[in-house]
Amino acid sequence: MTGSTGFVGSALAARLARPFQPLHLGGSDWRDEIASADFRSATVFHLAARVHREDEHDEGGYGRDNVDKTRELALAAAAGGARRLVFLSSVKVHGEETRAKPFRPEDVPRPAGAYARSKWRAEQELAAIAGRTALAVAIVRAPLVFGVGARGNLGSLLRLADSGWPLPFASIGNRRSFVHVDDLARALVLCARVPAAANATFIAAHPEAFSTARLLTLLRAGLERPARLFPMPAALLEAVAAAFGQGARMARLTRSLEVDASAAERELGWRAEVSLESAVEEMVSAYRSGARA
Repeated sequence: MTGSTGFVGSALAARLARPFQPLHLGGSDWRDEIASADFRSATVFHLAARVHREDEHDEGGYGRDNVDKTRELALAAAAGGARRLVFLSSVKVHGEETRAKPFRPEDVPRPAGAYARSKWRAEQELAAIAGRTALAVAIVRAPLVFGVGARGNLGSLLRLADSGWPLPFASIGNRRSFVHVDDLARALVLCARVPAAANATFIAAHPEAFSTARLLTLLRAGLERPARLFPMPAALLEAVAAAFGQGARMARLTRSLEVDASAAERELGWRAEVSLESAVEEMVSAYRSGARA
């Protein structure tokens, strides 16, 4: 497994029934790490990646970390006799927002940004390798992942909710999909075991989407604060944020990014179990006790 000490990797490691060999691809010796692995009849979980919270304009860095390393790992796994590679990707390969309907795995990818493009290119590399070798590949695209230890936008929202300031999101009725980290880990395990997952792509998400207004209300309720939301048009919020160089970040709070996980439910027998309310309660509890959320 790559990324075994990360947010999702830790949840997956706790769920695996047997010991695994961690591969560390973050150092300059990452090729040696791959070369030292015993891939005979192995299942490979590839979770390590340069994430979208880092420099979103570094095409070269994303290419090296998310495409080149994925390709090298898959080639070595195929040559070494691995049976399957399970790759954690992102719903952002489809785009940054949905309008008329949720994204499905079969929709044409339209990645925007270096991170999303690198994930899509990595998926293409894996498909090509699977097509010419005996290595089966299963891909799981994840939306926003909830759970104790979540950082990025969720961590920022928690701190914002804890500020007590009035917030201009009362009229934002967007729809954004999420998955709890434990549910995502279950989906990854099923992709390693279920025959139908071989050379297939799935989206793992809770069937219920949330709005920014609802999420902030739940966060503040958990923090024992009043919601204190007031209405402001999304276009105005985005314009003001853009003037300060934060337009893309604001769009994630005002626009929708909804996905359809029915293929995973149908083919894998998987269904998300942790509700938004439970996930928020867990994160707020950890935050209030001093854990990083």
